[in-house]
Formats: sequence, C-alpha cells, structure tokens
Amino acid sequence: MRVTEMVAFIVAAGIVGFLLGRYRRSVVENQGEAAIRKALTKNFTGSGYHLLNNITLPLLEEGTTQIDHILLSKYGIFVIESKHYSGWIFANASQPTWTQVIYHYKQRFQNPLRQNYKHIKAVQKILDFIPRENIHSLVAFTGSAEFKTEQPVGVFYIDGLIQHIEQFTTDVITENRLQFCVGRLEYHRKIISGKTDVEHHEYLNRKHGNAN
Repeated sequence: MRVTEMVAFIVAAGIVGFLLGRYRRSVVENQGEAAIRKALTKNFTGSGYHLLNNITLPLLEEGTTQIDHILLSKYGIFVIESKHYSGWIFANASQPTWTQVIYHYKQRFQNPLRQNYKHIKAVQKILDFIPRENIHSLVAFTGSAEFKTEQPVGVFYIDGLIQHIEQFTTDVITENRLQFCVGRLEYHRKIISGKTDVEHHEYLNRKHGNAN
C-alpha cells in the first residue's frame, strides 16, 4: 500500500470511528431523554402544563445551549437535564466533574448541575418577567446507574423527579402568562436541524475543547 493510500485509509478510518462514536452517544442520550419525556407527558397533562423538549436557546454571551426538557406549569418552570448512565456514580455538587465507574473503567463527565446552571440562565434571560425562585433546576438520571456517594440536592431518578414536581401545588403563574412564556421560548429557540447541532458543538469546542 502506497503512503498516500495509507494516509487516506487512516483518515477515513478516523472519520468513521468519530461518526460511530457520535451515533452511539446520541442513541444513549436519546434513550434517557425519551424516558423522561414519556414520564413527564404521562404525569403532567392539561392546560396547566406545557412541555418543551430538545430546545436550543441563545446564551447571555455568545453561543447557544441545548436544554433537554422545559416543563412549564402554573406552579413553576422546571428546567431538566437528563443523564442516561449505568454503573456507579460518584458525585459532588461542588466539583466540576463527576465519575462513572463500570468494573475497572472510569470516565469523568461534566457536573450536570453546573451544566444546567447555564440552561437556567438562558431561560431566565428570556423569561425575565418570571421571579427567579419560580424557575427550578432539576437533573434526572435514567438507566441502571447507582449513586455510591450522597445524591446531590436537585438530582433524581425518574420516579423521584415526578414526585418532586408533584409537590408544587401553589399557583404562581396564570394560564395567560404561561402561554406567553411558551410563546417567548418558541420565538427564541433555534430551529432543530443538523446545522443547529453543528453550531452548538463548534461553540463548545471553542470554549471547552470538547462537546460535553
């Protein structure tokens, strides 16, 4: 095999590996998001609730942020980050990364509470007429993951997530204002497309050097 052919083969193999990795990651992420979407849709119905999924919003500075779920209700607005993991999870709310352990394999991932903080800020910017105490940050884990450290406040499995949201029973947003919130978010959200995904990942690469 000539050098040029070998180089072309290596490049092609690298591209295929990258695409397969992204595909596997997206399948896992979509499993978790689908499970949460199904649970939210089943448990929170009627005119007092409105669910938005996979919504990309502009940040305060440059770039965008992708939010898995926003459940808008008369009882508050719930911004939900979903994580689909197996194995053991070692978490600390104050640390920038958490650790997943499967047998002897360890992998660090971004603290989802910090990740969701940016989501909250994006929502607060657009819904600046809603008191901040009525916009709640929640993280939901799906899959077979088990926390081996104390589960941080604001982090739930699906059943716990549903039970937590059900505890909010005091009206804080009128139905008219709720519809206005939905309209505001729909107006500012980016159109879901491959281009949106590419732009978002390019921004993350510029800022963090990765696409977490």
